[in-house]
Amino acid sequence: MLNTEGILNRTGNGLSVFKHYITTDWRVGRNFLNPLYEDSKASCNIYFDRKSGKYKIKDFGNDAYSGDCFFFVGMLNGLDCRNSQDFVEILQIINRDLSLGLSEGSSSDTELLVSRPNHQLSKPQQTKLITTQYPPNSKPYTAVPQSFTAKDLSFWQQYGIIPETLKTFKVTSLKRFESENKDGNPFNFTYSEQEPMFGYQGKQYVKIYRPHSQVRFLYGGNVENYCFGLEQLPAKGDLLFITGGEKDVLSLASRGFHAICFNSETANVPQNIVRKLSYMFKHIVLLYDMDKTGQESSLKHQQQLTEFDVKRLLLPIPGTKEAKDISDFFRIGNGVEELTRLFLDLLEHLYNDTLSILKSCEVNLNNPPMQSHKIISINEVPLGTQGNLLCVTGGEGTGKSNYAASLIAGAIRNCSAEIDTLGVEVASNTKQQAILLYDTEQSEVQLFKNASNIVRRAKLDAMPTCMKAYSLTGMSRKQRLQSIVESMDKFYFQHKGIHLVVIDGIADLIRGANDEQESIALVEELYRLAGIYNTCIVCVLHFIPNGMKLRGHLGSELQRKAAAILSIEHDSDPSLSVVKALKVRDGSPLDVPMIQFGWDKEVGMHAYRGEKPKEEKEKRKENELIEVAKTIFKHHKFTTYVDLCEQIQGHLDVKDRTAKSYIKFMREKEIILKDPSNSSYFIIGHI
Repeated sequence: MLNTEGILNRTGNGLSVFKHYITTDWRVGRNFLNPLYEDSKASCNIYFDRKSGKYKIKDFGNDAYSGDCFFFVGMLNGLDCRNSQDFVEILQIINRDLSLGLSEGSSSDTELLVSRPNHQLSKPQQTKLITTQYPPNSKPYTAVPQSFTAKDLSFWQQYGIIPETLKTFKVTSLKRFESENKDGNPFNFTYSEQEPMFGYQGKQYVKIYRPHSQVRFLYGGNVENYCFGLEQLPAKGDLLFITGGEKDVLSLASRGFHAICFNSETANVPQNIVRKLSYMFKHIVLLYDMDKTGQESSLKHQQQLTEFDVKRLLLPIPGTKEAKDISDFFRIGNGVEELTRLFLDLLEHLYNDTLSILKSCEVNLNNPPMQSHKIISINEVPLGTQGNLLCVTGGEGTGKSNYAASLIAGAIRNCSAEIDTLGVEVASNTKQQAILLYDTEQSEVQLFKNASNIVRRAKLDAMPTCMKAYSLTGMSRKQRLQSIVESMDKFYFQHKGIHLVVIDGIADLIRGANDEQESIALVEELYRLAGIYNTCIVCVLHFIPNGMKLRGHLGSELQRKAAAILSIEHDSDPSLSVVKALKVRDGSPLDVPMIQFGWDKEVGMHAYRGEKPKEEKEKRKENELIEVAKTIFKHHKFTTYVDLCEQIQGHLDVKDRTAKSYIKFMREKEIILKDPSNSSYFIIGHI
């Protein structure tokens, strides 16, 4: 039977599945580049999980891409293995692609095989001839491809479609096409300069496009579930257009947009495909022709796809034969800027109420708020990276907000300016992308002062237009998160990207930091936004860490998701604060220098006070590893090297190589000792 047990039994507990789909050179237990996304650093491996009895993939750089073979195949095909319908499809894909021969309920093996196309050449001497045999309900066809002529390329070029795009989307010029009509009578079409002929080639079909002929579109093979451009989509993205035709898809793709189309504008849009795409893209937008049929179809499909929040964009063109679709929109002189502006206008309309409310919260240095009574007033190691979260945590009055403000100052400074960023290196915002500060704790008056100090620290005369600062104290917690999500989306398109986001007080976005469900949902949403907008989100968390761990469900979730965690604590000298690394994804937190900063009366702001001595850093490392060893050996006296390594990874959330370096350090300091009777085991030293 086709089930998980059957597949695992026939694939060596899933190992053969990974070997089939991962075609690069890799070995079990050795790190390699994750094929699920554009991985730049070999930080994932295949290992055998003894608890589940399955082989799994582990990505130390992004845990969202870790799981068993079913999860992996699901990710490759845009399927969610947590969904029962998708999981059945995943099992069918593995069974088919690895030829396991497992039966699928009442379907016989013959019935399963007949749905697969049998590709063969009808005339061996014609190496370029494409002839495909399909089941009886499909149209047999023969298509003879040829090289694109200069006139062919000129036709596509008027829409901005380049040869590379044609190749990517498997578009060919056809010399001849033969098939049968619905009565079974044969017919054929031949290419000419006056009537060129192109083919959109799929796995089980070909769709013919004859732009200057009376019969413009024909099909060969099995075009059921036709979706042009689907296999060219990335795993994740911000914007996807559903268009009325293939030429529109190619026009958009040539300009960097993601797009697909179905059989025609009037064809029903498959909800199962849109459901999967909604997990991959932030926005799905219908971009149909502007004639009467196109407008009516886009409106109907938008209403049918309401649950997926599918949007509808109308082009400012007349809808005539000469100018009715997005290809014509580009042909008559419009470009990326014009389409982006139309989409931005759509967002403005959709988010009008939220942005209007948010406008009243914006800090304007030229319009100070009314004064009110005062009530209470790290060296080359990557910490905050694009697509990730950076957590800054610490107790009351340790300088977290000022530290976060110095990051913004470093981002908005002029490239040539030398400023004090409290010992942190910050990439300057050379592209003038959005820099956003959301404060959930401080009053409007206090945030105004902090924003002024940020500008002063950056040695600027005024706040740059790309920087926005908002005091969200007057909003409900639910409204705060909604305002952040929607304004980030708007500013991403308005400023062509987001350089840095700082949320000062993320605990105030949910009802309680110990609410597990809300904590997980919040961190997942922030992590998703960082990935979609390719930015770094700095999360300031007002917690006092417990050793190398953060407290509460919110702290635990950040510990798992954040690329780095910095703790700001009071030093033995009360006038100084110390920045310690609790977690660094690309390195060891205990090897990161401890930075000191304190208040400087002369400049009227916090200033960098150098690094703590190396001896103190080594002592901190030793103390932390002593506590870890106590925890590991609390309930048992012996453990293997492999188990010890795994437990250190779990306790400190570090990679395998870092855990091994910690074991070496612990042995050198005699925190742990090797049992002379069995070299595989360790025991606790005198601690």
